[in-house]
Amino acid sequence: MQEGNKILSNKFGYRKMATPSTLCCAILLFLFPLQFMATTTPSCPGDCEPIDADDNDRFHFAQNLEFLEAEFFLHGALGKGLDAFEPELAKGGPPPIGGRRANLDYLTRRIIEEFGYQEIGHNRTGGIPRPLIDISSQNFAKLFDKAAGYNLDPPFDPYEDPIKYMLAVYAIPYVGLNGYVGTTPCLKRFSSKQLVAGLLGVEAGQDAVTREWLYKKGDEKVEPYDITVVEFTNMISGLRNELGKCGIKDEGLIVPKELGAENRTTSNVLSADPNSLSYPRTPQEILRIVYSTGNEHRPGGFFPKGANGRIAREYLYNDQLRGL
Repeated sequence: MQEGNKILSNKFGYRKMATPSTLCCAILLFLFPLQFMATTTPSCPGDCEPIDADDNDRFHFAQNLEFLEAEFFLHGALGKGLDAFEPELAKGGPPPIGGRRANLDYLTRRIIEEFGYQEIGHNRTGGIPRPLIDISSQNFAKLFDKAAGYNLDPPFDPYEDPIKYMLAVYAIPYVGLNGYVGTTPCLKRFSSKQLVAGLLGVEAGQDAVTREWLYKKGDEKVEPYDITVVEFTNMISGLRNELGKCGIKDEGLIVPKELGAENRTTSNVLSADPNSLSYPRTPQEILRIVYSTGNEHRPGGFFPKGANGRIAREYLYNDQLRGL
């Protein structure tokens, strides 16, 4: 790779332009006709492969992300969480850490309020206790410090204003979207596939609304930092690719042309692969990202004591945390 390309890659936060995972899947795409791809499982590195699990386990895993989204949206818009609306859905799980009402304008508050109500509905599809969730400004500050590569001064506070809150929103629903894309081919029952199709449609819509909101403000500096909205999205996406450890599956709002739709544009309102298809992620990739540790066996980040359900608990490194 030429030196100029290296600088461009670093600028946009994509530190791993090609990995065995992305290469093997790309080769399969060209070797097999599309009608055979639906029944073909790519031969990718073990830490990026789909896992063995039944449909219920997959839904239980996904509910961890639905809990996270519900609490962050409801608190951000209304200053109260799931317990104020449908407490039985938490199944006795602990309340979240640090959620509070964000300083939002009228339009943004209405959008996030709707997102929150949607997530209440999504949580009716699961069956696990709510895990301990950290949506405190301190946790987001650590995440954004890690994305930036240094400690922001003052610490990033998502509840401070609409732009910071929407950047924090950018950091959450897309991972759940990736998870549904990744789990769909593994589902066995028609009813499960039908349910995931419905969930995925709304998650994709939330992500599109969020990205479009931020795209309009792309060149604005996020006060008081000398960093634009676009630069923050590229940093967050770059960090998630790094933590996920399975190549580029996340892209900011402006990308190098070789990552844009049909390699013809740097605009990237919707994140998609070279064929404009949504990126999939496996449970282990998702845990590495939401734990913010890069290790599915080590909880942290949004889930300081780990996510719930059989899939997540089997990855935990500490036997004392495994019981539900």
